[in-house]
This record gives sequence, structure tokens and C-alpha cells, in this order.
Amino acid sequence: MSAGKLSRIVLPVFLLSFYAFSADGFVAYNPATEEEEIIFIPVEKEKNMGKNINEQVCEKFKLPVDPLVQRRIEEMGKRLAGGTDRRDIVYHFRVLNHEKDDYYNAFAAPGGYIYIFDDLLEVMENDDRIAAVLAHEMGHIEARHSVKRLQGSLGVTALMILGSQMNTEEGTRARVNNAIGQLMAAYSRHDEWEADELSVKYLKHAGYDPNGAVQALEELKKLRKNGPVRKYMFYKSHPYLSSRIAHLNKLVKGYTDFDSYINFTRVDGDMKKKGGLK
Repeated sequence: MSAGKLSRIVLPVFLLSFYAFSADGFVAYNPATEEEEIIFIPVEKEKNMGKNINEQVCEKFKLPVDPLVQRRIEEMGKRLAGGTDRRDIVYHFRVLNHEKDDYYNAFAAPGGYIYIFDDLLEVMENDDRIAAVLAHEMGHIEARHSVKRLQGSLGVTALMILGSQMNTEEGTRARVNNAIGQLMAAYSRHDEWEADELSVKYLKHAGYDPNGAVQALEELKKLRKNGPVRKYMFYKSHPYLSSRIAHLNKLVKGYTDFDSYINFTRVDGDMKKKGGLK
């Protein structure tokens, strides 16, 4: 066997062995999902990755934002974070301003970084709906959807580079840009439902009305019906509005009404074991 072929075999095995016996573990229990998960990226790397992504997000969307609005979101986020399951991260919340009009979006980066655009804040109108958007994005981090997404799309090596404290490699900036694009793209329906379930749990714990989660999606659905779809980027990154509304109605109200029943779709039975988080 040639040295090149041997190295291609040995390196992946070495990486697997390293993470299997690292302090954070190769198979780790997630208190949010109550499941054991295969994660290649230790928590400290996840935090560093989020920090590096955050630096470029702040550079990419550096238009001014009302400081009072920023403070309001930080206070709401802190209130929600008090009831989350993962105690190994600290949450950071930032309002972003996009140069395009009607940029209705929100997204989460690994390690506890939550972003919401001011256009989306404006249409959400009240604290319960805004908190629901924040809690949903927090659900993605709690369930480590963002890490798994990048782990699958960028690869472990790229994530290890993004998770290093000193990013000096020439291609790092391109990797971060790629990561931002992936985080703003659509999640699977399973991930969206799981983040919705967690959001209801965190809203209740923080004292917000969980109906705000339903109302937030209904508002977005109304905007999609009445306006140009191409403007509302939030729809692209958060699809399945009808089925999500139906699922949230069942979680919040405890039953499924006729409209929800019509739109309700169970995905491959992978949510059956949960039946909605309590």
C-alpha cells in the first residue's frame, strides 16, 4: 500500500479516535433533545467557531441599529436563556440591519450567537412574537442543529480551522462566509419542528405567551400571501409554515383543530417518541 493511500486511511481513523476519547466525548448526551449524539466538534471549538463567525457577521452587516432596540433584544434573550437546557454556553444576541428593504430573517450560529434583522422585529410587533423567534433560533443551538449542519456541509477539518483561536490561514474568511450562508439556509423539517418544540418550552419558562410562536408564523404566512415572496428571505430559511403552525397549535393548545389537522404532516415518525416537549 502506498504512503498516500495509508495516510488517507490513518488520518480519519486518528480523528475519530481522538474525538472518541476527548474530554467532550465523541458520543455526547444532549439535555435539550434527551438523546446521545455523534458530534465531532467539542464545545470549546463550537464556542470559538461562533466567535469567529460572529466577527464576520458584524463586519458583513455593519449598518447602524437603534441601541435601545439592541438592549431590548439582549434583555429578552437573557430572560429566555435562563430556562435553556445547555449550561455549557453563554448566549449573545444581536440586531442586524440589511441594506435591502424588507429583509425578514433570523439565524443562529454555533456557540450561542443569535441574530435577528430589524425588519423582522418590526413586523413581529410584540414581545411574545419576538421572543418566539429568538427562542426558535436558540432551539437550533440547544439541539446543536447549527453544528451538525456545518459538520455535514463544510466537513470536520474546515470546522476545526474555524474553531481555532487564531485564524491565520488564507482561506479562513471564505470558510466563514460559506458557514454564514449555510446557517441562513433552510433546515430540515425535523430540525424546524424540534426547534419549535424547544421554543415553546423556553417561552413558558421565561413567562412569555407560547401562542406568540403560532402568531409569529401566522404573520409571516400572511406576509407571504400579500407580498412578493422573493423579498421575504425568512421564508426560504424557515419553510414548512403550514405544518409548523399546525404542530405548534397542538403543542400550545394540546389539541389539533380542523385547520391544523389538514396541514399537519408527521415526518417519518421521528417525532413520535417525543409527542411534544413538556
